[in-house]
Amino acid sequence: MSNVQQRIDELVKGNEVVLFMKGTANFPQCGFSGSAIQILKSCGVDPKIIKTINVLEDAEIRSGIKDYSQWPTIPQLYINGEFIGGSDIMREMYENGELLQVLTPKI
Repeated sequence: MSNVQQRIDELVKGNEVVLFMKGTANFPQCGFSGSAIQILKSCGVDPKIIKTINVLEDAEIRSGIKDYSQWPTIPQLYINGEFIGGSDIMREMYENGELLQVLTPKI
């Protein structure tokens, strides 16, 4: 496992809710990242437990997260070390109630 993959693995496994995004929770820098944050807020997730990683600040993580998840786009959500998906998957799961079920123990 490369150094960047190890760093990503530690972030994913060391935090309950991790969102790799462009920008920050307070200042998303793309519409998809902003949507992902809004979905998590709509689910009632305590912002204190959401670990956000701004991929614009770290080119290695920005590239490495795509290899780590085998998912080509950002944002990417992980809950309890499990890859959930990007903003489109998050929206689908939110609309059908699945995301709230996965997050309920974290709220």
